[in-house]
Amino acid sequence: MSLGADQSRADQGELTRRAVAKAGRRLVWVLVLMYVINYLDRVNVGFAALTMNRDLGLSNAAYGLGAGLFFIGYFLFEVPSNLILHKVGARLWMARIMISWGILASAMAFIQGPGTFYLVRFLLGFAEAGFFPGIVLYLTYWFPRANRAKVMSLFMLGVPLASVFGAPVSTWLIQNGSGVLGFEQGWRTMYFIEGLPAIVLGCLVFALLPSRPDKARWLSEDEARALSATIAAEDAARVPHQPTVWRAMRHPKVVALSAVYFGVVFGLYGLGFFLPKIISGMQQQYGVKFSLVQVGLITAIPYAVGAVVMLLNARHSDRSGDRVWHTAVPAFVGAAGVATALYMNSPVLAIAALTVCTAGVLAAIPVVWQLPTAFLGGFGAAAGIALINSFGNLSGFLGPYLTGKLSDLTGSFQAGMWVIAGFMAAAGVIVLSLRREAASEAASDVGPDQGG
Repeated sequence: MSLGADQSRADQGELTRRAVAKAGRRLVWVLVLMYVINYLDRVNVGFAALTMNRDLGLSNAAYGLGAGLFFIGYFLFEVPSNLILHKVGARLWMARIMISWGILASAMAFIQGPGTFYLVRFLLGFAEAGFFPGIVLYLTYWFPRANRAKVMSLFMLGVPLASVFGAPVSTWLIQNGSGVLGFEQGWRTMYFIEGLPAIVLGCLVFALLPSRPDKARWLSEDEARALSATIAAEDAARVPHQPTVWRAMRHPKVVALSAVYFGVVFGLYGLGFFLPKIISGMQQQYGVKFSLVQVGLITAIPYAVGAVVMLLNARHSDRSGDRVWHTAVPAFVGAAGVATALYMNSPVLAIAALTVCTAGVLAAIPVVWQLPTAFLGGFGAAAGIALINSFGNLSGFLGPYLTGKLSDLTGSFQAGMWVIAGFMAAAGVIVLSLRREAASEAASDVGPDQGG
């Protein structure tokens, strides 16, 4: 190889590193803010349930059904939404998603009974479909493979941040929002107020979010060209024959990863929708007393710890190039935590076990998303990622419903927690079955840290 070729490659590497660093500074925290608002509008129903269920006459099973119906709407429009994003660009489609979900999130303030609760939750999922897999796809346009788990973990900070900050804010609004803005109950005020930021941010996204590197005004032409060329070269080397949409959706790994994600997300939403009620239920189990705001603050603890564990696991995954064990071990640890939580002899130990579970769930998610991009590209990636996310998120329907139903039948959340543990452990087993193929891919994932 000539000296000139070596110098050219070094120059492209430096331009790529600068472009990735700029993308990290300019894009990642906007995406995190988008996900904070997204996740809070998705799971604030868990805080509303502390008083809403009584006001609307909802049993735990009926509440779990309504909370989970979000994911039926989500499932139906997930793949088409991601294909549209790939075609028309993230700026336009993300703005559409955010504005429509913000309107429906605020409309939750006006529900009158089980029927309207079910309807608006379904429509909210339909409106939001494509957001998460759209971001997963969007990150593949901007970040080389060696950076993606770390960047994905930063984006996933939206989950713990929505809980750390959203939990006390939501419970404070419920406790103090009666009569505000003309709403009789505080939970209605909470819904209405927390839906508005999505509408505002959707308008800003339309004005400011570049769809691809060549559309970013803050990158030079050389930086945009080098970044796009680096990612295209990686894709050509790793995915030389991009599968069609239909073939990607039938790929055995897509099916396996759908099952893995189903198990992990089962834990995420089983806790997300019921953790406030589980903590509130500790008052009777352990003879303690919590206010609504205290329930919100305690709910934030597992997510705060989980955020740190998630970042550390993702960074180590990027450095080592391993994706399988960095998904499986957190899944097993999380399963152990949730299975033992309600058998502890004090609320402190119970919350510690729930914290272990939450950390396991959060640590697994950003790493598992590095597995499908190893063998999918183009429209195949858009379809495969969306399919994994949509099938995985069906557990967001099944998890809350089963947890609520088992709670009604047994008078305790213990049975539901064992079901969550079983699905998370199964996810770990399935992902380990992929380790032989993943091991051969790991070496080409390891690379120098390029920023972001």
